[in-house]
Amino acid sequence: VQLQASGGGLVQTGGSLRLSCAASRNIVSNNDMAWYRQTPGKQRELVATITNGGIRNYAAAVKGRFTISRDNAENTVYLQMNSLKPEDTATYYCSAGIFYTGSGYYSPRAWGQGTLVTVSS
Repeated sequence: VQLQASGGGLVQTGGSLRLSCAASRNIVSNNDMAWYRQTPGKQRELVATITNGGIRNYAAAVKGRFTISRDNAENTVYLQMNSLKPEDTATYYCSAGIFYTGSGYYSPRAWGQGTLVTVSS
């Protein structure tokens, strides 16, 4: 399984970035997908999930500002990030896994390498 994240960079507060995660084979179309983020010394935090059926869930901290989407034909998942804040600064990781609808729990099965997002104040 290979997941390749890209699109990170430096942006000012209030700006936007779009992260992409390209996958090998049919990883995106065969899995629920997610974006996580992590800052040094902290646990990896679940940011957004999208099921194979297109159901989206977001962490409270990003709801209304971030949008996760998927293109199964292109085997790619995206994270559109708007109204960025300094506290969004982190390394962002994409993941393929399983979202348990009843409990709202997401279980990652594979990870991509991270892409760094830095939001300046």
